[in-house]
Amino acid sequence: MPEDYWNHNTHYHPLVLDAVPGGCREALDIGCGDGLLARKLADRADRVLGVDSSAAMIRLARERTADAPGLSFLEAGFPDSPDCPASPDDRLSPGPDDPLGDGCYDFVCSVASVHHMDFTRAVGRMARLLAPGGRLVLIGVARNGTPWDLAVDAAGAVAHRVCERRHGPLREPPAIPVRDPGMTYGEVRRETRRLLPGCRYRRHLLWRWSVTWEKPRG
Repeated sequence: MPEDYWNHNTHYHPLVLDAVPGGCREALDIGCGDGLLARKLADRADRVLGVDSSAAMIRLARERTADAPGLSFLEAGFPDSPDCPASPDDRLSPGPDDPLGDGCYDFVCSVASVHHMDFTRAVGRMARLLAPGGRLVLIGVARNGTPWDLAVDAAGAVAHRVCERRHGPLREPPAIPVRDPGMTYGEVRRETRRLLPGCRYRRHLLWRWSVTWEKPRG
């Protein structure tokens, strides 16, 4: 597989990369898969950590990363690490077995991974991991719940054909975990706005949604 392949997830990598704040020191890619986005982030942040629960994905990420300075990968569940609280409103006090701590990251992102997790707990913890003034970007998938969703899907089918003519056929890393989303687009929009007041939610053509949020400094 080529290093910079195209699919419906990588199509939105530029959206993620454009949101990285200037002078970013610490970035975290949750559900990093084979590490493609993390490697791109390494050009915009001093240090990047990619986390994924799949041993096969982390092994592939490390194989495809030639000792890039400041870039590392960790096999770990999220948000179910040793000190993850049951409630998204609880504070996290990371222990020695938990490398992820509150307020450590200037930038946190997750692409097409949060539907594999407990949504509320995962998004709540991502918010806590951010330093004050840090930025969170989520790209996700969801189920249709309204006639409008079906109309956007129809437009997405046209956009997909245009993109395939430009980029070639879809390519996915081998053995990538797959799971159908449980939440509708409307449910995602309502829950992210509850968890991340002031966030920007957008619905995209290629069967994806995005959320961008800056953590208050105060």
